[in-house]
Amino acid sequence: MRVAIIGAGLQARRRAPVVKEWPGAELVIVTSIDGRSAKVLAGSLGCASGTGWKDAVDRDDVDVVLVCTPPDSHAEISIAAMESGKDVLCEKPLTRTVEEAERLVAVAIKSGRILKCGFNHRHHPAIWQAKQVVDKGELGKPLFGRAVYGIGGRPGFDKEWRADPKIAFGGQLGEQGIHAVDLFRWFIGEFVEATGFTSAAYWPIAPLEDNGFALYRTSAGVIASVHASFTQWRNTFSFEVYCEDGYVRVDGLGASYGTETLRVGIKDYHGPFVETVTEFRGGDRSWHDEWKEFARAIESRTAPIGDGRDGLAAMKLVSAIYESSRTGKAVRLDPA
Repeated sequence: MRVAIIGAGLQARRRAPVVKEWPGAELVIVTSIDGRSAKVLAGSLGCASGTGWKDAVDRDDVDVVLVCTPPDSHAEISIAAMESGKDVLCEKPLTRTVEEAERLVAVAIKSGRILKCGFNHRHHPAIWQAKQVVDKGELGKPLFGRAVYGIGGRPGFDKEWRADPKIAFGGQLGEQGIHAVDLFRWFIGEFVEATGFTSAAYWPIAPLEDNGFALYRTSAGVIASVHASFTQWRNTFSFEVYCEDGYVRVDGLGASYGTETLRVGIKDYHGPFVETVTEFRGGDRSWHDEWKEFARAIESRTAPIGDGRDGLAAMKLVSAIYESSRTGKAVRLDPA
């Protein structure tokens, strides 16, 4: 696999070492809009650097493109890459608008290229094991889900591209909370109704939100709630699915979020309460495991876990909350 990375920011710095160390992968080039940051990153990795995304997409010696730019450029870059015969891993949110995401997915289907959305949270070990527990069915059917995902903010956030509605898909719900939204759809299934509220309670970023509160309901009546906050003040990740006979709960993602921990509890009205606790220590392996799964999908030419259609579905779910907050009404959803 000959790989190009477009963008040289935080996500590129997370992903580039994984590609560099992967057996059978060659990191060919890193590009950025002005070329300067790409030159620095490429220099540390021993690969070429370039200016602008075409320096990567137009190369004949590139098979795979990682799109690590802000959302307003995702569609243009990813479509051009797939139309030139390259497989794509595109950061979340998949694009800036649902319409762009629909076009992106359509191109992936037409071209037969692999399109993976950057939902690395699916590959956190506690999340992965929690999914296996729920899928086994030993806890019974899901009853409800609850998630909180918040960060403490940083000075000058309101001046970043994430606070610019011309660049970003949404505020904190669309930028970070979309991970939890995607996870609930993965664990529980398709949702048919959404309602919620958003606010810019502290940061002057309206019409984007620094807090988003979402409620989703399936046709079977299973409800999931997501609160994504940029005024958490202490970084927090909590993800729970309660079933008929027990529950799974994941807390922390490592680093500033605290030790990644999986709790599995079993319902017992009369016996001693039993909860199995597993702590996953060490560095964040989700980037490595996500890349491993992407490489498997490319080799087998099968849909990856968290593909373009999943990225589109998550955007539609977040967009429904924006519509509900704006209109004050619940929003009906068509199954993905």
